[in-house]
Amino acid sequence: MILVSGASGFIGKALCAKLEKDHFVVRGIGRDQNCPPGLNEYVRCDLEKQLELDGVCEGVDTIIHLAGRAHILNDTAEDPVAAFRSANVDVSIRLAQAAIRQGVRRFIFISSIGVNASETLADTKITEDSPCSPTQLYGVSKKEAESALSSLVGPSNMELVIIRPPLVYAGNAPGNFHRLMSIISKGVPLPFKNVQNLRSMVSLENLIDFICLCVEHPSAANEVFLVSDGVSFSTGEIIRLLAQGMGKKPKLFAFPTGLLEFGLAAVKKKSIYSQLCGSLVVDSSKSRRLLGWVPPVEPNQALLSAGAFFKAKVKEKKEGR
Repeated sequence: MILVSGASGFIGKALCAKLEKDHFVVRGIGRDQNCPPGLNEYVRCDLEKQLELDGVCEGVDTIIHLAGRAHILNDTAEDPVAAFRSANVDVSIRLAQAAIRQGVRRFIFISSIGVNASETLADTKITEDSPCSPTQLYGVSKKEAESALSSLVGPSNMELVIIRPPLVYAGNAPGNFHRLMSIISKGVPLPFKNVQNLRSMVSLENLIDFICLCVEHPSAANEVFLVSDGVSFSTGEIIRLLAQGMGKKPKLFAFPTGLLEFGLAAVKKKSIYSQLCGSLVVDSSKSRRLLGWVPPVEPNQALLSAGAFFKAKVKEKKEGR
């Protein structure tokens, strides 16, 4: 049996559906009242409040730990540091402790490229051996969780697999990617025509495929993997492909990046400048070399499909379906 935490989330729902298709028995943990599709069992609970986790780990062979607190654009938590630590570190520790007690074979932790960095030079690639220098609370908490899990698992018989994806995208992606698609679909002009950056991303389908490979592949045991589509795009290229998928002509214009950075910094949104104009390049060759992984979806097609999916959903909403 496979236990998936965060089963009701963006990645979790897609993962459970793929595991079911691959004939795995899946138990999910999530906050949604209704059981997501693809699950044999569903445990509705808030992992931050559920202190006893041995029951959900009983009879489990592999745990895929997705649940956690993600990037929050306008964080209103009274103590954001404590909030990230509670959701991303403390929960991971309690779940791993229960897993060890219950004899779970493998624990797959979905971390983040933010553990390494939030930005690189365009000609510099992050690898598994790159130093860990998180700059945001989310990345710091994921690094703390990785370190705690490694210390816990070391003396035990349980195997640990750590996966650090960059931005995960799809037509139904939440957060900043959803906002970008919404802006493109409305035909808003965007000032990124002359931005010469490179961004590594991973499509939802490719990430799910890699996670499923790590469930059983013997060489994945006790390894850290960076996973990406294998191709990096400029922000302008991403916008063009999404717009093409929507059947729209992208509205891009040139604007001095220095002025753009100054303007966003003035309104305390400099992190948005980094995400849209900075580079973040990931070398995911280890996943291909060690596990023989081949991403099933070509990234150009994945972006086109994301745009087309988003367009279809907007149309459904307008028609009241």
